[in-house]
Amino acid sequence: MLNPAYSPGDVPPPSADALAFHRSLPGYAPTPVHDLGGGVFVKDESNRFGLPAFKVLGVSWAVERALREDPGIERLVAASAGNHGRAVAHVAARRGLRARVFLPARSVAARREAIASEGADVVVVDGTYEDAVRLAAAEGEQPGAFELADVGSAGPARWVIDGYATLFAELEGRFDTLLVPVGVGSLGAAAARYGAATGTAVIAVEPDVAACLTASLAAGVPTVVDTPGTAMAGLDCAEVSEAAWPTLRAGVIGTVTVSDAQVVDAMRALAARGLTIGQSGAAPFAALSALDGELRAAVSLDRVLLVATEGPTDPEGYRAAVSNA
Repeated sequence: MLNPAYSPGDVPPPSADALAFHRSLPGYAPTPVHDLGGGVFVKDESNRFGLPAFKVLGVSWAVERALREDPGIERLVAASAGNHGRAVAHVAARRGLRARVFLPARSVAARREAIASEGADVVVVDGTYEDAVRLAAAEGEQPGAFELADVGSAGPARWVIDGYATLFAELEGRFDTLLVPVGVGSLGAAAARYGAATGTAVIAVEPDVAACLTASLAAGVPTVVDTPGTAMAGLDCAEVSEAAWPTLRAGVIGTVTVSDAQVVDAMRALAARGLTIGQSGAAPFAALSALDGELRAAVSLDRVLLVATEGPTDPEGYRAAVSNA
């Protein structure tokens, strides 16, 4: 879908505040960009600070900002579909804090266990991701707690977007078009800011059963969609973050939706090229093949960057996907 409100001149510039902080952390290194040939490149976030996803960039910066404002914070609280929660738990342990993470009932056991392995208290909610968000918000009101949300309009959601700017600041060279997975939209907003600053067209990629940004752009206002569930757990979101929405509306040239089956094919194709990428991370590769119509005509594919946001956060599911033809 071509975005009728596309206006990159209205997009705020990327934040440069988090880059120096991330560079100061033990274990920091830019994640690699792989050349797949034919002008297609992949930014591989399957190993970021020892975790299998990009989320720790936003979480670590948001926690740093929060502690600067309130050194009395004792525990972090978050809702997650998996990767965000593990990043919160990991950063909490590094900063000497406790963590509690709320997960929707359809989260897979491997992601729950990974969060618990970082020392967090895991609460499985009998409901959706949005239900988990509401419970985390209530918990975050308790004394000594800080809710680290990547949704909403409050400071933490904005700090998360600022933290993700590091991913794009690491890029060298110029790209014509960038495809990025979008759930609640925080990473997409950081991508849109990079795109507006560099003249790169940014295309958002969503599951066909959780396309809340596509619905919102079509309506011109944030729109809630039904989400029956998808293997792309990190993108299984019913509504766009308030903090991300203005940037997404102005800075994303369009959206592409992909199915679970298309993503499985993409995972296999990437595995054949030596890249171990999970479902959400493989979505941009799937979308590149599905790109057509007015949106395809509006962009150049001479140099394309795909943001592969995660490795196999569900190892069993990954093995089944890439091994079963």
